[in-house]
Amino acid sequence: MNVLVTGATGFVGQYVVNRLLVCGHQVSVIVRKKRSVAETPWGRRVEIIGGDIHAGKPIAGLSPERFDAVMHLAWPDLPNYRLMSHLEESLPADLAFLKGLVVGGVKQVVVTGTCFEYGLQDGALNEEMDTRPNTPYAIAKDTLHRSLQMLQREHSFSLQWARLFYLYGPGQNTRSLLPLLDAAIDRGEQTFNMSGGEQLRDYLPVEGVAAYLVVLAEQSSFDGVVNICSGSPISVRRMVEEHIVKRNASIHLNLGYYPYPDYEPMAFWGDTTKLHRLLSQINSH
Repeated sequence: MNVLVTGATGFVGQYVVNRLLVCGHQVSVIVRKKRSVAETPWGRRVEIIGGDIHAGKPIAGLSPERFDAVMHLAWPDLPNYRLMSHLEESLPADLAFLKGLVVGGVKQVVVTGTCFEYGLQDGALNEEMDTRPNTPYAIAKDTLHRSLQMLQREHSFSLQWARLFYLYGPGQNTRSLLPLLDAAIDRGEQTFNMSGGEQLRDYLPVEGVAAYLVVLAEQSSFDGVVNICSGSPISVRRMVEEHIVKRNASIHLNLGYYPYPDYEPMAFWGDTTKLHRLLSQINSH
């Protein structure tokens, strides 16, 4: 399979590209700075296409008919979910880019969505639930999904919408919880400020997320939404405490220093029924 990947040098993208190569696929990546690819372990094994999908200009050297699928992982300005740029800039640019690929002949589109599309609904979240996004980021993602579904009425292509929950691992954004904790430990700080930590979340290592995404991309006939998650809720406090033990550190948690985010419910996780059904179908063939 010849796959075009956006966001290849991002947190998830680096692992996805590596996984695609391990599985024997041909990979092309679109990047703004070609030197960023040279810094990756797979930089010499992919075709590099220079360009910015958010610049509003055609990308030189991009021939959509060459690709069996596109895996669209890029999305700027994260983790600031409240920026209006998600709606005003990223959404129209991403839609125009993906539409151009589809019109040009790409028959399979894989896009990473977000659990935030579910909004403030709590408990086990499944793909049949209505979306209720409540931040510019989540609204933009949900609108992109709906727009691509509308595009399917005019052009024949499979759309695989992968709703990511929480992920962690090497290369994660330094402003995320565990990297902030690691930095505090490395600096020898005695106290780590955080929220009360009682919220339940769904975490999955980034390597597992990448593996699921590649398996999804390999099922060209599948069309629809699937949660990419563990299906097992864990409290943020427990997640942090387990990480401290893993680091063999003794830092004190200053619980309740930060308020709970108002754009998330206190307890939610992903329902993995559809994901595991897809995996079992694959394994049975």
